[in-house]
Amino acid sequence: MLESKTEPPDVRVPPPGPNSRAWSARHRAQAAPMGPKAPNGQPFDSVVFERGRASNVYCVDGNRYVDFAAGFGALLLGHAHPELEKVLSEQSTELWQALGDVSPSTKKIELLEKLTRLHPSGDATGLLGLSGADAITAALKTALLATGRPGVLAFSGSYHGLSYGPLAHSDLRQSYRTPFLAQLSPHVRVAPYPEGDGEESLERARALIDDNVGAVLIEPILGRGGVVVPPAGYLSALFELAHSRGALVIADEIWTGLGRSGAWLSCVHDGALPDLICLGKGLGGGLPVSACLGPKRLMENWSRPDEVVHTSTFAGAPLSAAVALRTLEILERDRLPEESLRKGGRLIKRLEPLTEEFPGLKLRGRGLMVGLEVGLAAGGASGLRQRLLERGFMTTTGGGQRDVLVLTPPLTIEEEHLDALAEALRDALQQRKGAR
Repeated sequence: MLESKTEPPDVRVPPPGPNSRAWSARHRAQAAPMGPKAPNGQPFDSVVFERGRASNVYCVDGNRYVDFAAGFGALLLGHAHPELEKVLSEQSTELWQALGDVSPSTKKIELLEKLTRLHPSGDATGLLGLSGADAITAALKTALLATGRPGVLAFSGSYHGLSYGPLAHSDLRQSYRTPFLAQLSPHVRVAPYPEGDGEESLERARALIDDNVGAVLIEPILGRGGVVVPPAGYLSALFELAHSRGALVIADEIWTGLGRSGAWLSCVHDGALPDLICLGKGLGGGLPVSACLGPKRLMENWSRPDEVVHTSTFAGAPLSAAVALRTLEILERDRLPEESLRKGGRLIKRLEPLTEEFPGLKLRGRGLMVGLEVGLAAGGASGLRQRLLERGFMTTTGGGQRDVLVLTPPLTIEEEHLDALAEALRDALQQRKGAR
């Protein structure tokens, strides 16, 4: 089935327009308040989405944007992919809900069969969940069951989710954790995420991984922390160190996996083989589903004399499982991980001249997971994001101080829109330079 074609930006009303502001007010009236307020003490108004197609998203004011955010990187195939629409419609006439592991659906079983083949061990089993945070929780539980060690080594700038298990291991912003410290695990150590040659990070890891540490939890490319790519050989050295100390390695591939960073699994692309792999975000094509995968020798630790389980009512529900299956089939059929690597290379090549034209910019990334560190002047990445929005491009920000512009478009985006983004970004940076 043919994909929908992405249209160029069409901004008719400066964003956020009056309808978005009205909807934002309604949202604030009913949703618990979260996030920072504007310097004047007033809450931010945001663009409110109404519909999406391919790599376009439309707001309630009638503006059409090219989506370089893609649901925080989750919409690998873009909005409302016609093949996913079809399978969702077909599954909706068959079965919406089963009984988890008691009486699973055929789609859940088929999804597990396909997912476990992604694990490099060749004999993996898996646990399905609803979110990336859920998959991380499953992995942390599995590691503790397998090793009996409660300690976990995490990394600076990391983000693994905000439910209690992952939150204890997320270092992106201390403000996320501080109110809840009394209820979070006290067994977490933090090493610096690798930069440069990575030796400082490895040395700290050597000092921190002792007999209490049962797992090392790492993003193969730091995602919300600013799209930081570790140096060549770092992951292999870290994994070898962990295994030499009797600790397991948990690879958080929730953002990087399934083609986002140009490979099915980013760590395997780098020649590093983890024990447990967490997938989420793009797996469901826009619907909530995640997975924790591991070799049978580790996953069998869930089988005990007294029942121990990790499940939830909607984990692996038929609708999500059916769409996830088709998503994986399309990624494989259309060689989208390879396309992501190629398109991402093109995007980075188009953006590289900007780092010479505008000193202080730092460009990094792999595949269609690209970060541009812009610093804090003139509003940092948040200000740049707004300027791109006014030009019809939807992006997000990352880094502990929101100083990195993050680009994660659908893997199906047409190359002409990568080129258009590069031109819009140059224009926005010139405006930012003038605003200093």
